[in-house]
Amino acid sequence: MSFDTPLSLCGPLRQPQQMLADQEYSGHSSIHDDSMAEELGFRAGPIEGPTHFSQFVPLLARIWGNDWFERGCFSSHFQNMVVEGESVRAFVELPEPGATRARAWAEKADGTPVLEASASIGPEHGETLLEQRMAKLRPPEKLVILSDLEVGMTGAQDEPVRMDPDQHMGNLYPFSLNQKLEKITEYSHWYADGASSPWGRPIIPLEMVSVLAEYTSPKAQFPVKHPVIGLFADQEIRMVDGPLLVGEDYLIRREIVALSESKRTESYWVRTRIFDAAGQQLKAEMLLNHATLKHSFPGYEEARKGA
Repeated sequence: MSFDTPLSLCGPLRQPQQMLADQEYSGHSSIHDDSMAEELGFRAGPIEGPTHFSQFVPLLARIWGNDWFERGCFSSHFQNMVVEGESVRAFVELPEPGATRARAWAEKADGTPVLEASASIGPEHGETLLEQRMAKLRPPEKLVILSDLEVGMTGAQDEPVRMDPDQHMGNLYPFSLNQKLEKITEYSHWYADGASSPWGRPIIPLEMVSVLAEYTSPKAQFPVKHPVIGLFADQEIRMVDGPLLVGEDYLIRREIVALSESKRTESYWVRTRIFDAAGQQLKAEMLLNHATLKHSFPGYEEARKGA
């Protein structure tokens, strides 16, 4: 007997914790600060989007085993914000045996969608969710905040980066890996104990790959106009030769791969490539849609009319 019924794995309801309330960039607080979020019309500072990625890791490891940590790709579009105290559950549709791609999504306890995603195993990932979304982007009509950016623009320099267990990750991420592990929704000994890890070293959690990749991002010196408040609208993290290791030196290179616009935002899409310390071997990539809120930029409408 056979059925075409799609079946899914799901995890427990979790309440992710806010760790970016004190985040700062360009001399001001971020949307994760409650007062700033309220000024912008949101009810409270949202949980950072990639925090939810941790809830998918046990499900994807169940499907693909250690291959997920070495060659996995999670490609996500964020749909609705989550604030501290709300519960979230992760789902992954079970792929057919031998398949290398699966649909994934997260919901709040009441069914409100949090994110939609594709999860896949490389090296041949096919077209990821964000690659599909980028293919449908329309050229922006008139940019103000991002008027000095161009597709193909690269970061001003190569950026050496690492993540040690007790290393404070700066104003963008005012906490350490060990502090994150005290609050992470899905803890694994692999994140802290090299002896228990199949790779002989502690590995960086999926959600903290975002922290590693953005830690030195101001060094790219992309000419975004300020003051402006931004948020993550889409994010893809892809392991090429993973996992990334705690206490390992890496080199980051960045490139703007798309510019887009919506009614409320101007967006620049950055592909961040993480290499070994010598800059020779590609280890991982992150594709991130930085969405800047138009109404957070002083005099936006006047500047647009005069552009």
